[in-house]
Amino acid sequence: MGTLLDASVLIAVEQGLLKADRVFGAPDRRQQPVAIAAITASEMLYGLHRLAGVRRVGAERFAGRWLEVLPVIPFDLEVARVYATLGVRLARTGTPIGAHDLMVAATAVHLGYRVATLDRRSFHRIEGLAVEYW
Repeated sequence: MGTLLDASVLIAVEQGLLKADRVFGAPDRRQQPVAIAAITASEMLYGLHRLAGVRRVGAERFAGRWLEVLPVIPFDLEVARVYATLGVRLARTGTPIGAHDLMVAATAVHLGYRVATLDRRSFHRIEGLAVEYW
């Protein structure tokens, strides 16, 4: 099973709270794919465009390195179908989550991947989604 990284993981690496080698897993998991959803790339880019000066230069370097090594999974029609299914199910049970987290979850479900995150508020609400809290 592959791993889809939530933005919270990449932010924690940038802040020095997680080691970058953790992203690619323990030796027994290094052959498993690791990727990010298109919305996660968007969140990273949005965040760096809000910065100025030295902080922006560092953030651009950081984001650029990750975007070079991590595949970015597009939000296509198949992922959109999963998004709609999950979103309606969550709304019916009165447990909706934010649109960005739902996009990450839908991408992971579509791929059959787990989500790696530090966020304990949203992903656990999605039945059948494997979530790994870092």
